[in-house]
Amino acid sequence: MTTLSRIRIGSAPDSWGVWFPDDPRQVPWQSFLDEVSASGYEWIELGPYGYLPTDPAVLGEETRRRGLKVSAGTVFTGLHHGPEVWESTWRHVAGVAELARAMGARHLVVIPAFWRDDKTGEVLEDRTLTPAQWRDLTRLTERLAREVRERHGLKVVVHPHADTHIDSEENVTRFLDATDPDLVSLCLDTGHYAYCGGDSVKLIETYGERIGYLHLKQVDPGILAEVHARQLPFGPAVARGVMCEPPCGVPALEPVLEAAGRLDVDLFAIVEQDMYPCPPDRPLPIARRTRAFLRSCGA
Repeated sequence: MTTLSRIRIGSAPDSWGVWFPDDPRQVPWQSFLDEVSASGYEWIELGPYGYLPTDPAVLGEETRRRGLKVSAGTVFTGLHHGPEVWESTWRHVAGVAELARAMGARHLVVIPAFWRDDKTGEVLEDRTLTPAQWRDLTRLTERLAREVRERHGLKVVVHPHADTHIDSEENVTRFLDATDPDLVSLCLDTGHYAYCGGDSVKLIETYGERIGYLHLKQVDPGILAEVHARQLPFGPAVARGVMCEPPCGVPALEPVLEAAGRLDVDLFAIVEQDMYPCPPDRPLPIARRTRAFLRSCGA
């Protein structure tokens, strides 16, 4: 029987409708911390840098008194643009990594830049990378992972994401095959991977040694079909409810957790249900039901 004892479950500001450091439609950070703790979770991510306090002493006190710990920070990068973006990228990454490490985290989730704006749908660049851009993306991601590990002691886990250049099975496997497994691991987001047509269980079974972190998420297949038919950007798709409450969507999370459990390694599995924007009273009941569902799966 598969054991899930090495999988640690948590949640993130994303599940409370938080996408930006500051937005009037988002819940205050104090409410997020109160409610994620009340939902039964122990682990959280930092979310967008600046949403939670960036002073480690302040954030440390706020999380400790609620029984919470930080598993990772998150950064967005556009490393396919080449060496000219390295300095600005590093300035952003260093601040997040420093806070994450100060909070005891061991991971840095790296999300590629969007090729179209997630709010307006404006196409920002070609959705297909050239061979030269692929080389820049892979080489600079390796450099980033090396620098983050050496300077901050964190493991980089790259997050395939809708409307980015690392999205489909083809692009995810191309990226993995072109990067050093000793440096670069994957944050497998089950919802984003399904959104882009991928099979999470197959990816875990094929590239298990590269799976360093999980985001647990489901998509509504009916809404997803409409999204693809109308070629909607990710932001409007989320507003339509494409990311849904487990266990109502795909992929089924039980086989994902079972496949991850068979790896027999320590993994974080962080619940993320994209809900931007959402009413302030909606996240807490969903979080409680989701935590109960994951317990029923043995997590």
